[in-house]
Amino acid sequence: MSSLIQYLMCPPDHYEVDYVINPWMVGNVHRSSRERAVQQWQALYQHLSQRAKVHLVEPVQGWPDMVFTANAGLILGSTVVLSRFYHPERQGEQPHFKAWFEKQGYTVYELPPALAFEGAGDALLDRAGRWLWAGYGFRSMLESHPYLAKWLEIEVLSLRLVDERFYHLDTCFCPLSEGYLLYYPAAFDAYSNRLIEMRVPPEKRIPVQEADAIHFACNAVDVNGTILVNWVSPELEATLQERGFTVVQTDLTEFLKAGGAAKCLTLRLNETVAPQTDPVATVLSRTVTLQGHLVDSALLTEAVDCIVENGGSFQILKFHLGEKRQSTSTVELSVSAPTEEMLDTILSGLIERGARLAEQSHQDARLERVQKSGVAPDDFYVTTIYPTEVRVAGQWIPVQRQRMDGVIVVKGSAAYCTLIRDLQVGDAVVCGVEGIRTLRQASKERGSQEFTFMGSGVSSERRVEILVEQIAWELRRIKERGGKTVVVAGPVVIHTGGGSHLATLIRGGYVQALLGGNAIAVHDLEQNLYGTSLGVDLVRGNAVKGGHKHHLKTINLIRKHGSIRAAVEAGVITGGVFYECIRAGVPFSLAGSIRDDGPLPDTEMDLVKAQQDYARLIQGADMVLMLSSMLHSIGVGNMTPAGVKLICVDINPAVVTKLADRGSLESVGIVTDVGLFLSLLVQQLARLGQGYERPQPVLTSR
Repeated sequence: MSSLIQYLMCPPDHYEVDYVINPWMVGNVHRSSRERAVQQWQALYQHLSQRAKVHLVEPVQGWPDMVFTANAGLILGSTVVLSRFYHPERQGEQPHFKAWFEKQGYTVYELPPALAFEGAGDALLDRAGRWLWAGYGFRSMLESHPYLAKWLEIEVLSLRLVDERFYHLDTCFCPLSEGYLLYYPAAFDAYSNRLIEMRVPPEKRIPVQEADAIHFACNAVDVNGTILVNWVSPELEATLQERGFTVVQTDLTEFLKAGGAAKCLTLRLNETVAPQTDPVATVLSRTVTLQGHLVDSALLTEAVDCIVENGGSFQILKFHLGEKRQSTSTVELSVSAPTEEMLDTILSGLIERGARLAEQSHQDARLERVQKSGVAPDDFYVTTIYPTEVRVAGQWIPVQRQRMDGVIVVKGSAAYCTLIRDLQVGDAVVCGVEGIRTLRQASKERGSQEFTFMGSGVSSERRVEILVEQIAWELRRIKERGGKTVVVAGPVVIHTGGGSHLATLIRGGYVQALLGGNAIAVHDLEQNLYGTSLGVDLVRGNAVKGGHKHHLKTINLIRKHGSIRAAVEAGVITGGVFYECIRAGVPFSLAGSIRDDGPLPDTEMDLVKAQQDYARLIQGADMVLMLSSMLHSIGVGNMTPAGVKLICVDINPAVVTKLADRGSLESVGIVTDVGLFLSLLVQQLARLGQGYERPQPVLTSR
């Protein structure tokens, strides 16, 4: 071919916005002007013809987007990789472009049918020919990049697009002469921006603002330093001129209605590459299998979101849909990412959702030794609430003491969860994603409003009575079989008048441990001593004169006796939640905070010790009742393994949702007043005929 730069264009004889396959087309269907489009295309053709040789491909009726020839394929030397369009609306263009390329003598490569790739719209050569920038995320698949590297014998750098307005790489990224780069950083994820910054020095990068980006300033054609573009701001034009470029603006607004401009309308035919480039594309792939109620539980959607949101791509290799409602489905996915770190992040997220690596049955977990106490190896596996197994010496062994946000230590033939701070030098820590599997219980009712210990959800007050009936039934079952119920309670329990009801539950043997903070104990004790909570009479609802001193007087009195137990044994405290705990031998733990007055002698102000005490009391729990204490409830939630029934009651929907979102399939959130909830719960248990006392009346102020 001639040394003159050559381009391919397609006349807009059949151009029209006939469908919607990108955000720019929304609202523009059948609203484009063929006459203006022809005029604008002719102007661009004239500008380009003055500086390069332009070839034309014949337009075909029924394929209005053929005018955007950048998407026909990717050319390097005498080789072309033909596009495989993502949307059916454009797939009919492929044979016409293929025929044209073959007629010109190009060697044409075609990707496997399952791989979408949209040509030079998503693959742009560094103008020095050193590497190929390749986009993925909306139209082209990451898995196509290794083929580009192999067939074109060039290094491929993968960039992930994250703004759907910039669905093709050439809409927000334009390599220029002399190594310059015109681009819109907000269109890319953090990893891609770092990659750009690593390859292009600061003085060569020309980032554009959104105002320029949405006018397709980056969808430009650079012909030996002359930039043909739809529109640029005066500021950007001055910047380009300072770099030695000549800017020619030519109106292409009719084509913006379909999501294209100058670059989209042209395909460079005689690209060249610098010698001694490395034909490589850093794309790593693994195969995973998911099994369960993938559709109705939204598990497949979660898995796909996990892959895409973490910068990966996927192909569905096999999919078997369960024939009946109770049947499970199975999907096999090929998961790809441009770096090992990103792939590990994705795989960890998928393993949390119960995915199995295809090779895991043959590989043991990778173990690394701790070199410094309290510091884990760099790529340690982060645990979840779900029962986990690790493969050691060819055997799958269950992980003990399962909890969220821990690490797995293997000792001999045993494995257990621990916190990073508790690691000791020499501990063998599970790292990476090999030889790990989680056992998630499939849920068929996920997202249901009905209360069930097999499905999570958040319910409003209109369902409280129904939910309370089932919670009471479950509490009775736990008690009858000698199980364990842990209550996490905040001071609101006392403020709302629920203290007497909680005391009744403890007296009736329905609570085996109580967790809270300094405040609930202070207010409970204040209520017993003075009939107030924070100085408010709980019977009359009015502030008591001098009542603001009651909580400090309460703290002082308990400190005088040395502990809550000592005050109870001395006959000073004669009722209330903590009185019943001591009388019934129910252990409690109070975790302190910086805002605590006093604090009480029983309050543990060492955060680490408080966490350890909480974890000790949670062990073996069958149910955890979380009553209006966001801080302590979230902390307990992170310590509690899957399989424990979680009931979160709070008047604030955000608190309830946060607990439900942790992913446990055996949790429910109830948005209501906690005092009302406890009152209804005690009444329901009484109706179940358990024979314990009804709540005692709240003490009046003295």
